[in-house]
Amino acid sequence: MMMRVATFALSDQMIAAALRTQSIMANEQIQESSGVKSQDFAGYGADTQSVINLQVSVTRAQSYIDASTLADSKVQAMYSAVGSMTTLITNLRSQLSAATTGSSASTASLISSAQDMLQEMGSLLNTQYDGEYVFGGADVTTAPVDLSSFSTGTGSLTTADTSYYQGDAEIASVKVADNQTVDYGVTADNSAFEQTMRLLKFIANSTSLSSADISQALDLASSALDATSTVQAQLSSASSQIEAASSRQTDYKNYASTLASDLTSVDVAAVTAQLSTYQAQLTASYSAISKIQSLNLADYLR
Repeated sequence: MMMRVATFALSDQMIAAALRTQSIMANEQIQESSGVKSQDFAGYGADTQSVINLQVSVTRAQSYIDASTLADSKVQAMYSAVGSMTTLITNLRSQLSAATTGSSASTASLISSAQDMLQEMGSLLNTQYDGEYVFGGADVTTAPVDLSSFSTGTGSLTTADTSYYQGDAEIASVKVADNQTVDYGVTADNSAFEQTMRLLKFIANSTSLSSADISQALDLASSALDATSTVQAQLSSASSQIEAASSRQTDYKNYASTLASDLTSVDVAAVTAQLSTYQAQLTASYSAISKIQSLNLADYLR
């Protein structure tokens, strides 16, 4: 009985095996160039849900980081403005102290300076960051302080007056984590600022100041300075909380990114080595297929 040299079925099997090897090579070439196991989630098999969850976590952490960065920038702008207010009140106190001598020249200088300081204070309370007013509560598009009517009349050193304020009562806050929100806003009608505005209005619109007025003004200036320093400390605390939360989110984002990378990345060196093996295997397969397909019974019987 004569043995058959080749059959169609054998040739077909070898070609199918070669095509499978070629398909594996094509996939690994993509892995080698991209550095990841798959171009879509379907290629991650049992790890698919874990990869999705980690990527969602990374995106969420980044959104908290972005929100924290923006809020902290606003806090820094507010802190700087309040620092300038502190300097302004300190200078006002110095001039009030100088005016206690009863000198008409020092009193006139104090009144003139208060007029300039009132405008400066209004400008500081209308501080903007990225085109938004930071001391107006939720109303970030309208200047929170309007001096047009406030600047008329002396008002009172003892009665609060926030008629200059055009904003609302909402205190700005930022969500820095799933379970943490930081309140950082300060509105221009805050007691610290109101005391300063009331004091400046009284002095700026006075024609003369008695010893009793100056003494009372000094007390109010001291109270305003203490209150403004407290506001600045609160802003500093809010900034620290925001920055700490952002740092934690950054650490978590890096951790989650690493875990996701471990699940999705390939060892490029290992893939390259496998490709060399498959290349040799594929070359041998096609060589064998070519050899088999070139044989016929007549050649074999010669």
